[in-house]
Amino acid sequence: MLEPRIQQHFFESADLLYQVAENLSRPLADAAQVAVACLTSGGKLLAGGTGGAQMLAQLMCSVLMTRMERERPALAAVALSGHHSLAPYPAEGLGSVEHELGLAQQVMALGQPGDLLVLFSLASHDPAAEAAIREAHAKDMSVVLFGAGLSAPWHALLAETDVWIAVPHERAVRAMELQLLALHALCDAIDVQLLGEADAA
Repeated sequence: MLEPRIQQHFFESADLLYQVAENLSRPLADAAQVAVACLTSGGKLLAGGTGGAQMLAQLMCSVLMTRMERERPALAAVALSGHHSLAPYPAEGLGSVEHELGLAQQVMALGQPGDLLVLFSLASHDPAAEAAIREAHAKDMSVVLFGAGLSAPWHALLAETDVWIAVPHERAVRAMELQLLALHALCDAIDVQLLGEADAA
């Protein structure tokens, strides 16, 4: 009885990946260029996420500070604290004023002009992410947003120099799966720009 339901997760995820592969390749390439420009000019990358997406921010910083598939010098990447995060897969936004301000306060304290904020959000309505974006702009920082949802207000919040990697799905679990793959593609693209294409095996 459970097998068809389990299989449906795989089918739904595969369908979503197939649908968005072409549309996400351009913004991911743009995001890689923005990240490399920041890191090679002396800036740092601040990565944060709300809910379960905080794990993606931590993973990104770990990869940039160490390695993904090839050895290279450590890159300046700081994971913003996730102690304000609530439910891993939010249904309707993200709760309290303290949580809403948590990421923005860290951007205010740690961000400098020329730094880059990489933000992961799984919710259509995400006050914490919105506040962090506004604070990044106030600090003269660019933003790369991994944003989920079909009705989120990201267009109105992002500047021309920002990059929106849109996940057109309302289910947080599907959005997180896609964001993880997109994150791997972004980190690989950063390595390619810094190290060149890998030799064929």
